[in-house]
Amino acid sequence: MCRLLLVENPRGINPNPFLRSFRDVCKNSREYQGHGWGCAWLDTERQWRLYHCIDPIWDDPKADFPETPLFLVHARSAFRDEGIEIENNMPFTDGESVFLFNGELRGVRIKAEGRIGAEKIYNFIRRFDHGDLGAAVDRGVEIIDKRTRYIRAMNFFLATPDAVHLCSWFGEDPNYFQVHRAQTGETHLICSDPLPAVDADWQPLPNHRTEMIPLLPA
Repeated sequence: MCRLLLVENPRGINPNPFLRSFRDVCKNSREYQGHGWGCAWLDTERQWRLYHCIDPIWDDPKADFPETPLFLVHARSAFRDEGIEIENNMPFTDGESVFLFNGELRGVRIKAEGRIGAEKIYNFIRRFDHGDLGAAVDRGVEIIDKRTRYIRAMNFFLATPDAVHLCSWFGEDPNYFQVHRAQTGETHLICSDPLPAVDADWQPLPNHRTEMIPLLPA
């Protein structure tokens, strides 16, 4: 399954050292994370900028991303090695929000448009957004849980320029699927695996949980 990274600092931070460490995590993962990757960040006008690459994240040398208050990264491990096209690489966006997903749902019964399952989940959750995205996330996750035979994992970030909505959910193998967080100074980190280059007290996120992280201006 895929790997996720969030780096957040309201004063802005250079994301490239964290990306370098994340690349090592992905390269050394017990499951192959080389089906392309992508990232999203907020610019000085708090607008989304995105980058996608079909190469394995550890083979892409790009390391000149600008200072930003929020940087989100997704390394893809395609289900059954299918649909390996750059259009399927996250983050997905509708212009206002971005979405990054890691997991596997078996026997899910929801109707939503999308090229792959993650995009369908994104579109399904947004259907419930009537001005409160956090409530939409909670409602969407609740219905998906009820309409899915088995959730192996459902970890995601759904972010706007104002907040990141996080879902931490797994049905097995916490050593692989449980997401971790750390704080170092004013920098808040959430990652599929603790970053070895970041000397911080990494803590696992509780299971079956949604959470909103407000993004404060500097």
